[in-house]
Amino acid sequence: MTFYITLALSAFLISLLGTRFVILALRKRTVLLDIPNLRSNHRAPVPKGGGLAVVTALVICLLVADISYDIILSLLLLTAISLLDDLIGVPVIVRLGVQILAVAIPLSTMSDLILPAVLPNWLDKVIIGIFWVWFINLFNFMDGIDGLSATEMICIGIGLCLPAVLAGAFPDGLSTHSLIVVAAACGFLWWNWHPARIFLGDVGSIPIGFLLGFLLLIAIHDGYTYTALILPGYYLGDGTITLLRRLKKREKIWMAHSEHYYQRAVRAGRSHESVVRYIFGINLLLILLATLSVLHEEIAVVFVAIAYFAVFMLLGFFAHTPPTESA
Repeated sequence: MTFYITLALSAFLISLLGTRFVILALRKRTVLLDIPNLRSNHRAPVPKGGGLAVVTALVICLLVADISYDIILSLLLLTAISLLDDLIGVPVIVRLGVQILAVAIPLSTMSDLILPAVLPNWLDKVIIGIFWVWFINLFNFMDGIDGLSATEMICIGIGLCLPAVLAGAFPDGLSTHSLIVVAAACGFLWWNWHPARIFLGDVGSIPIGFLLGFLLLIAIHDGYTYTALILPGYYLGDGTITLLRRLKKREKIWMAHSEHYYQRAVRAGRSHESVVRYIFGINLLLILLATLSVLHEEIAVVFVAIAYFAVFMLLGFFAHTPPTESA
């Protein structure tokens, strides 16, 4: 147990100190600088290379925790293309191609996936790959205000640790890797809480989305399907509904925008802290419901329904409640 606590502490410190180093390195430089525009939710230029420190912490500690080398290779591949995109811009088709490759690498060695008794193995992998790539981009799209993505990492990671704790199986692969994600996110959140001194940037949000998608997939593989459906509920709800709304308006869905429900709440006048606290609150409910779905699997579908009802209620609150505070 001491080993895993030390590993988590190492991830926290590498992320915390590494992010501070990145902030100092990028200070007064135009490289990796997020300049505010009409769609932005911040007012002053902010460095956006914080993902470099977080991904470094994840890669080092996950390697020590004996994660598959395929996952590390894909993480590094996504980090490289995303850093290049942050620096000079990369065509969307190239980024998408690299994301597909990054997902295909670990999928090529996986077996007994989600529906092995219903679908051929190749079709099972294609379906998983589509949703995995979608989740990567979903996480990137949702990284739009101070503290949000780090908070989401923490909540999903905690929720994925709990099944092993409840079953007396901690530490196992899923819980150990999730604990490392929680620790690295906590180190970054210190610098990313409003007013943020640094952002993740694509170099962080893209590989982190990939890693969280992998952990959710492993949760499904280990029998925690309802847990994997519930935990990312807010991101799935906000991201998917916003995508459908933009498709209906025939907008270019890969272009930057500020139409997510949490962004609309901030632009209406609510503070970053307020919006993130609401989302943290709904995530605590999702963690509780995910835990109940493990303890009472016979009625787990009820907990899924409650989870998404609560998410939709929060989205409606963000969309229609008049602002009560200044940003």
